[in-house]
Amino acid sequence: MRMRRRAWTEPLLDSCPFFIEEPSKHIGRWPELFEKRQRVMLEIGCGKGVSTAQMAHENPDVNYIAVDEVRHVLAVSVKNIRAAYGEQPPGNILLSAVDALRIHDTFNAADGIERIYISFPNPWDERAKHHKRRLTHPRQLTQYRAFLRPGGEIWFKTDNDALFMASKRYFAECGFEIAYLTDDLHASGFAPNYVSEHEQMYTAQGKNIHFLIARMLDDAPNTKD
Repeated sequence: MRMRRRAWTEPLLDSCPFFIEEPSKHIGRWPELFEKRQRVMLEIGCGKGVSTAQMAHENPDVNYIAVDEVRHVLAVSVKNIRAAYGEQPPGNILLSAVDALRIHDTFNAADGIERIYISFPNPWDERAKHHKRRLTHPRQLTQYRAFLRPGGEIWFKTDNDALFMASKRYFAECGFEIAYLTDDLHASGFAPNYVSEHEQMYTAQGKNIHFLIARMLDDAPNTKD
């Protein structure tokens, strides 16, 4: 379901010091935008930022970049982040509007990203020709490899059985090893687990949450589109 655009979206983003306009202008220089030089992690498709805000607030020794392509959704993220931090300025998180399918225009190896979070993306499972739009498809994984640090990880969650099964194959094809895997995250005892609004909804519906950690190997096999 699409969120309705709100009149306050652009004024809120314009006044937000941790929202970054024109993200491609900062390629290779993202660490410089934070108050402190420390570990950098990236969330692709942060949505309303419910889990993003909690994760960043509880880990002040990590810098987080959270991106989504929908600006009014990011505006809601700003509100949730401010609520989590209270009077404390959120010095370890940046938001930006980025098209994930062209994420190579926004980040490169100099940005030092050591982990990517991908949670509950569109499974694009209605037609096979749409699979290339999946955020775990080899087209995307090849882009991530270009800016992930050596040994970097992708933490992936979904409620979609078909997407999870296909994604395990995609990771293997693109030079990632599965370091952790569960088909029932909430029963697994894995921690920490920061729960997004989507995860809350799917869990309430009785769906199991699939989760894996894929670690990038040094050498990637040749992949085809």
